[in-house]
Formats: sequence, C-alpha cells, structure tokens
Amino acid sequence: MTSVNTNYGALVALQSLNQTTMELGQVQNRVNTGLKVASAKDNGAVFAIAEGQRSRVASLGAVMDGMDRASSVIDVGLSAGEAVGDILKQLKEKSVAAQATDLSTDQRDALQADFDALRNQVDQIVNAATFNGSNLVNGTNKTGTSNEFTVMTTDGAGTAGGTYTMAGAAFATNGPFSASATLDDATGLTIAAGSKLQFEITAGNETTTFTVDMAGTDTISEFVDSVASQSNGRVTASYDDTTGVISYSASEAFKVLMVDSAGDGVDEDGFFDKTTDDTGATMTASPGGGGGGANQLTVSGFDFRLGVSGQALAGVTNSLSLSSAASAETASTAIDTALTALNKDLATLGAQSKAVDVQKSFLGKLSDSIEAGIGNLVDADLAEGIGPPASSAS
Repeated sequence: MTSVNTNYGALVALQSLNQTTMELGQVQNRVNTGLKVASAKDNGAVFAIAEGQRSRVASLGAVMDGMDRASSVIDVGLSAGEAVGDILKQLKEKSVAAQATDLSTDQRDALQADFDALRNQVDQIVNAATFNGSNLVNGTNKTGTSNEFTVMTTDGAGTAGGTYTMAGAAFATNGPFSASATLDDATGLTIAAGSKLQFEITAGNETTTFTVDMAGTDTISEFVDSVASQSNGRVTASYDDTTGVISYSASEAFKVLMVDSAGDGVDEDGFFDKTTDDTGATMTASPGGGGGGANQLTVSGFDFRLGVSGQALAGVTNSLSLSSAASAETASTAIDTALTALNKDLATLGAQSKAVDVQKSFLGKLSDSIEAGIGNLVDADLAEGIGPPASSAS
C-alpha cells in the first residue's frame, strides 16, 4: 500500500541506520578504551566482577606499600644494630689492650677516654634509628608491649585458617615473671641440655620442621626472640608479663612438640596449651581471626641502649672501667656477652626482614595474576577484531 502519511521503507532504513550508528559507537568506544566492558550497561555481571577484583588489586597495593614501610623500619634497625656491633668490637679492642700490666696511668686514662667516647655513641645511634615514627632498637616498639610493631601481610579476611595461634599455659609457681627471668625460674621445670621445641609448619602440601634450641638459663625474652629467628620468621612468639603466657602465631598451620636431647616428648606446660595430661603430646595451633579482616606479622623489637635489663647491652654500663688489668678483663667479658646477644637479635631481625620480602614478592605476583584475570573479562581482543557487542545482563 502506498501512503502519503506513512513511509514504511524510510522507517526501516532509519532503524537500520540507528543500529549501525550504535554499533559504530560501540566499536569506536572499544578502540578508544581497549575494553569490551567499559561500563555496567555493556555487561552488568562482568562489570561487577571486574570492579570487585579491581578493589582487591587496590587493597593489595596498599598492603605492599605498608610492607615497603615495614622493610624500611627493619632495615634502619638492622643498620643501627650493625653500627652498635662495630662499636662493641672497638670497645673489645680497647678492653683487651687495657689488660696489659705494663701500662702507665696516663696510658690507661687515654684508653678509658676512648672507651667512654665510643660507648656513649651507642644510645645516640639507636635513638636515631627511627623510620616513619617507628624504632625497633631503642625500646619504642619492643615485643610484648602495647606498641609492638606489626605489619599487614595480606588483605585476606580473618577467617578460619587465616591466622593460626597458640597460647601457652601461664608460667607456674609465683605467677607472671619479667621477660628477663630465666625459663627454669619461670616455669619451675628442669630444662635439660639438648631440650628443644619443634615447630612443624604446613603450607599447602609441604611440611617443614624447625627446631628451636633452648636452655634453662635462657631468659623468656631470649626464648621468644629465638622462636622467630630459628623458624625464619614463619612463627613469632610474644610474652605477656601481666598474665605470664607465651603466645605463638603464624599465617600457616603449625604444630608444636617439646622434646629432650634424645628426641622424646617431655612436659609441655608453660610453652603451649596443655590440652592433655599426656607428656610429649604434639599440640596443634588453632585457626582464628586475622584481626580486623587482615593478617599481620609481629616484628620483634629490641632495646640496644646501654644497660637496659634483659636486653643485649644490659652489662655494658658506665661502671665498666679500664683502670686495671682485672677491671679491663671484666669489661671484655661484658662486651663478649653483649656481642653474642646482639648478634642473636640481629639474626631475628634479618629473618623477619626476609619473611616480609618473600610475602611482598608473593603479593606482587598475586596482584599481577588478578590484573590478568580482569583483562580476560573486560579487555577487547583487538588482534582478532572487535567482534559482536557484548550482551547485556538480563
């Protein structure tokens, strides 16, 4: 039918032109953005998934920024500790020189002046080892205090399996002890030569066993530090001197067994949760929350200042003298003790620095994989052509 009022052919042509214009607009948008799903109207479901994963990538970026800052804090602490170690070695040299019996009073006075000047630099160094307000070597962020230094290691929610923890039984006899108390005194147990704590850590299908050497003369603080050091930072320990409890934490599943020199299980009281009366029982850490939806690693903090009780340089005080061969020998012994303790603490910091670096490397690879997954969802494949428009979600 021919009609003056309605031109059906023109209407069909106009619809075809509008469709062509729309498809050209979509093609041009894909060329401009490189995306086949640039907004929710392109494909609502895919867009929602991609936005969620972009949020995850942003979260991982924030976590890695935090780990970069943590690495800097640890590195600054390590640098200060190494500088303190260099000073201790020079102090050792002076104290050995002063053990000679043929020195005059003036010569001893000169050695004493050098000795005092070197020793007085220690506190200046450790107090200056601050990065972004944190200091791991002057007691500011010492382990076991309310200001202990923690770093986020993942953005994962703190659900079961996120963080594994184990709380020890409270130390026996007289209740909580200071961190400088020895293990024998604090527990009432006899820790024989060769006693060890074994941590069995499981990550996926791989199980690794770390052995923590212990002695009854070790202080609680030394034992806590050695857990992180001898497990390469994969398990950390902390001591609460208000409850008398040592707690263990890891981002992986772990078990603990205390053994004697023969490898036989012994009484585990005081070192982890005594859930059975049987001696030699292997205790399994409990999976729990990651604290505010994110897992954290507690980095061991120390106090390398002079004369601080229970810390590496506790015996290096202003009372050390080179006024006689005998007093110089006493000073030399105190410095040897300080060097041994300092190196042990630095080993702990080094292990934890490595643990942070390993986790950061993993998060970087994880972020790259997620980015690739987002690209698979929303990127236009320009090598094969633009292809048909993405269907909208119903």
